[in-house]
Amino acid sequence: MPNFKFDRFDRKILETLQANGRLPNIDLAADIGLSPSPCSRRVRLLEESGVIKGYSAVLDQEKVGLGLTVFVGIKVERHREKEAEAFREAVSVLPEVVMAHLVSGESDFLLQVVVPDLRAYENFLTNTLLKLPGIRDIRSNFAIQTVKPQTPLPLIHLPG
Repeated sequence: MPNFKFDRFDRKILETLQANGRLPNIDLAADIGLSPSPCSRRVRLLEESGVIKGYSAVLDQEKVGLGLTVFVGIKVERHREKEAEAFREAVSVLPEVVMAHLVSGESDFLLQVVVPDLRAYENFLTNTLLKLPGIRDIRSNFAIQTVKPQTPLPLIHLPG
């Protein structure tokens, strides 16, 4: 559990802002049952403590021309920190990689890659991924359909 002491108002603020990060403070305050000034203070504290990391727009992947999602499992050659850090740094600057995780199991890393189409993925694989440091094996899994898109984080474990 994080160091921040959450109460039911904090949980409501977080749930509401995950659904609509552009909601004006006056509307947010009304939605959660606080007056605007304390609501604004709570949001500021959540931001300053790092609980709220930022605000962004959710884009339609297809409509911006990124029709292919690929989940890429990567095994690295050696499990030394130096090689792993070099790989993490290299992956973190690739715009096609929208998420990257260090995982247990068959792969060492799992990447979520978005590209326009199969030809673009082939190009990304051969000209970028295969040239990254310390790679032993790459396995690509193509998303056929998104059943559940990225959703707000579940906050049911917080006071509410």
